[in-house]
Amino acid sequence: MTRFDGQVALITGSSRGIGFGIAERLVAEGARVCLTARKPDALDEAVKALGPDRAMAVAGKADDPEHQADTVARVLDTFGRLDVLVNNTGINPVYGPMVDADPAAVRKVFEVNVFAALGWVGHAHRAWFAEHGGAVVNVASVAGLRPAAGIGIYGASKAALIHLTMQLAAELGPDVRVNAVAPAIVKTVFAAALYEGREQRVTDTYPLKRLGIPEDVAGAVAFLASADAGWMTGQTVVVDGGLTLSGGLG
Repeated sequence: MTRFDGQVALITGSSRGIGFGIAERLVAEGARVCLTARKPDALDEAVKALGPDRAMAVAGKADDPEHQADTVARVLDTFGRLDVLVNNTGINPVYGPMVDADPAAVRKVFEVNVFAALGWVGHAHRAWFAEHGGAVVNVASVAGLRPAAGIGIYGASKAALIHLTMQLAAELGPDVRVNAVAPAIVKTVFAAALYEGREQRVTDTYPLKRLGIPEDVAGAVAFLASADAGWMTGQTVVVDGGLTLSGGLG
């Protein structure tokens, strides 16, 4: 497929895992991409894997407004346009009951998982989307849809991201579409603590009897970012192997 021929995508948190999987999928469908993450070495490897003619990278912290503005400017300088923004960066340093959480850690989760996404959209909109249109896809989580043991702070941040998706869709239409995906556990380094050492027991709770892989999420993101989803905005597509059919997240 060549749904993204001539288009350019900016994907945050994309040196590995779900973000890199999304970048691979968009490049395979014709896009050129800009990757962001904190570690330059990991980004260099990712660009090499995708092809320097198809990818560029800008290292920095996702919640740094200066990094956001600089990255968007460099994308436009290098590729001359920006069609798709994928907000994939997320952190989850807090585990346990919400009432016991360190306020500073909670604040950081929301800064990276929510405020940063809004910041990226704002910079992309002012620099390109407002005049030319575009598509935004936010990577949320099924933990933002219902309670999940131990990761309540993360879930609350993803619930906020889901609402942010709807609000931005209402405000930025008709030329900018804003949607989200809500994955369950995907086999990445980021999610390893949720399944390592008990993968079979976790897998057995999924109707499809397997955990997700980055390609599962990448396919949904590519659809939402493409013209195939041209009459969709403000939606959150659940990509969970059927987990939420059971009524809980464990």
